[in-house]
Amino acid sequence: MRKDGPRWWEYEIAGIITEPGSTVRCKTGTWRSVKPVLDRQKCTGCKRCWLFCPEGCIRFPNGKESISIDYDYCKGCGICAAECRLKAINLVSENLS
Repeated sequence: MRKDGPRWWEYEIAGIITEPGSTVRCKTGTWRSVKPVLDRQKCTGCKRCWLFCPEGCIRFPNGKESISIDYDYCKGCGICAAECRLKAINLVSENLS
């Protein structure tokens, strides 16, 4: 690099990602103001919530039909609740205290 600054060909091209990102390193659950809560009595394990979750926060522990929600990464978008035909997922206000 020259003393008076880099030449045009020495700059990174805008928009080029030099390292892939990963939300595994960045827990995004603290962003939400509401969180989805599952009513296990209503849930039939249809997996519709899992199919539509944009963050992949819906889990099926041990292959069971009942779901669990990974709150470390859930942003509270509410898509899972909106897509649940049985209304087994409700959005509740996040406790901010």
